[in-house]
Formats: sequence, C-alpha cells, structure tokens
Amino acid sequence: MKSKIKIILADDHSVLRVGLKLLLNNEADFAVIGEASDGQEVLSLLRTTPANVLIIDLSMPNMGGLECIKEIKSRGYDIKILVLTMYDDEQYIKEAMRSGALGYVEKHALDTELFIAVKTVANGQRYLNPHNSQILLNSLLTDSPKENSGNPYTLLSSREREVLKLIVRGHSMSQIGKLLCLSVKTVDTYKTRMMDKLGCTKKSQLVEYALKYGLLPVKSE
Repeated sequence: MKSKIKIILADDHSVLRVGLKLLLNNEADFAVIGEASDGQEVLSLLRTTPANVLIIDLSMPNMGGLECIKEIKSRGYDIKILVLTMYDDEQYIKEAMRSGALGYVEKHALDTELFIAVKTVANGQRYLNPHNSQILLNSLLTDSPKENSGNPYTLLSSREREVLKLIVRGHSMSQIGKLLCLSVKTVDTYKTRMMDKLGCTKKSQLVEYALKYGLLPVKSE
C-alpha cells in the first residue's frame, strides 16, 4: 500500500487551516499531521513531527514564512516546502524560491492545482503555475544592468514600489488602499516589508530615498 504524503500546515488564520485540513485529508494521498500559526511553532513541530511537505504562508506573526524557510534550511530539516500565499509579486516569488521553497501557489488555488503542487514538491520537483512562471520570466527579461547597480529599489516588488511612491506623495494608508484596491492591513504589510528592504525606520527616510533616486515627480517652475 502506498504511504500518504504527511503534511504540516502553517498559517495564522485558524479558519483557513481548518478548511485546508479538510480539503487535503479528503484526498487519499494526503494526511495532515500538524498545524502551526507562525514560524516558531513550525520549528517546534519539526523537532518532534517528521513530515514530507510543509505548506506555509509568508505573512505570519512572530516569525514569518521567509524567515522560517531560511531557518528550516539552515537547520537541515528534511522537508519539502510549498508556499501558499495571497501575494503574486515577482519579488515574493523570487525570495521564497531562493530561500528554499520548491513551490509557490496563491491562496485562491484551493483545488486541483494545490493537490498537484503538493505532489510535485513531495517528489522533490519545483512547482510554479503558468501565471507565476510568466511573472518570473517577465521580470528576468525586463531587468536592466543599470537598475541593478547597487540601488536597493530593485529589491522591491512592483506593488511595493507603488506603495512607496504613494506614501512619499503624502497619501494615507486608507487612501493607498482605495487607490490600489487593497485592504489597509495589506497596504501596511507592503509598507513594513518595503521599509525593511530599504533599511528605513521612518517616513522622512523614505522621502529622502525617493528624492535621491528621483522617484518623486519634478515640479514645474
């Protein structure tokens, strides 16, 4: 008899974990054997609960997905990692795959695509759907040597760049949310990640950065 793929779920939304667990356990090939609400809980679980696949979100409290993936790799745990997230920006996909994830799936794909992704990474192969593959390909083809010459702006995803420009132009979090059709919480997440990447701790530093790299519109005389 073929053994089931043992899965650990990591997401800070308990309702989503319950739904995912039911969905996966209804498949003959899967068995969810552990759950975690943040990266620290994942690491604790892995010490006592060997599994084949970790399905992990990127945005979690205490220790987020990217940090957790890096820690898993540094500790040498033998588990395949599939990111399941709401973000489809190229920088998130790049960072997740570079950190050690084998697959990347968006949360709206809670059907056959998720099952395929789990089986693919369990076999040690990479998984990206056509949409995310196209994002990475477009990013590769549009990168320019000039843009990558030491400017940390290139570390930002396209959405983070939009948020940066709107922040330095004086828009509030709620205004940015309306302009980009995002929740205030999501905008704040983009802001936090963006500031971490740029090494900024306050808005004035963002403005200085934007002026330095010409990200603000030039006022006419």
